[in-house]
Amino acid sequence: MLQKGFLLASIGGLVAMVACAPAHAAERAWAPSTCGAEPQAPVVDVSSVEKYNVSVDRVSAYEKAARTYNACVSRIAVKEETAISNEAREKIAYIHDGSTAVQQRIGANFTQLTSALKVGGARLQKAAH
Repeated sequence: MLQKGFLLASIGGLVAMVACAPAHAAERAWAPSTCGAEPQAPVVDVSSVEKYNVSVDRVSAYEKAARTYNACVSRIAVKEETAISNEAREKIAYIHDGSTAVQQRIGANFTQLTSALKVGGARLQKAAH
C-alpha cells in the first residue's frame, strides 16, 4: 500500500520548518552542544512499492527526529540570544548612564557659568555708570 498523502504532508511540513530559517544559517558554524547530532535526511528509493514504503517510514522517522532536534536548537538559541541581548542591554545602559551624567554636568556648568557672567556683567555695568 502506498502512503502518498503522508509522504507529501511530511515533506511539506519539513519544507515549511526549514523555510523559516535564514538562508545564510547553513554558512554559520553555531550549533548547540546539548542537542546532539543533527539527524541526517534519508535517501528516498522509489524503485518499487516495498522500497517506497520503507522510504516513507524513514522519512517519517527523520521528520520526528528533525522536529525534536529543531525544537532543541530553537530553545537553546532563544536562551543564548536572550542572554546576549540582556548583556548588551546592560552595557548600553551603562554607557547611556555615563553619557547622561556628562550631559547633566555640562548643562549644570553652562547654567552656573551663564548665571555668573550675567551677575558679573550686571555688576560691572552698574559700576561703570
